[in-house]
Amino acid sequence: MSGEQILGNFVTYLINPAILVIFTAGFFLFTWGLVQFIMNLNKGSENQEGKLHMLWGIVGMFVMASVYGIVQLLDSTFGLGAFSATPDMSRWQDINIPPYFTN
Repeated sequence: MSGEQILGNFVTYLINPAILVIFTAGFFLFTWGLVQFIMNLNKGSENQEGKLHMLWGIVGMFVMASVYGIVQLLDSTFGLGAFSATPDMSRWQDINIPPYFTN
């Protein structure tokens, strides 16, 4: 296995899922903060906790989008080949369409 394949597998199976999980956590934190903020509107409270959750959710999503962009930039700058510009379409030849879907 070459270094390019190892790097590609590392990015595909470790880095990308980690970025997605943390981005999703930031989204849910933002959503929970929004729910808390809306639920406390009628109570007349300060809503500080909901605001903080929304702020940190947005910060987390921004950081993860930035990390993904930086990884893409490093990949394209140094030609690491961790991200493929074109998807692998070689398996399309193996798809068999059932005869009842064709006219």
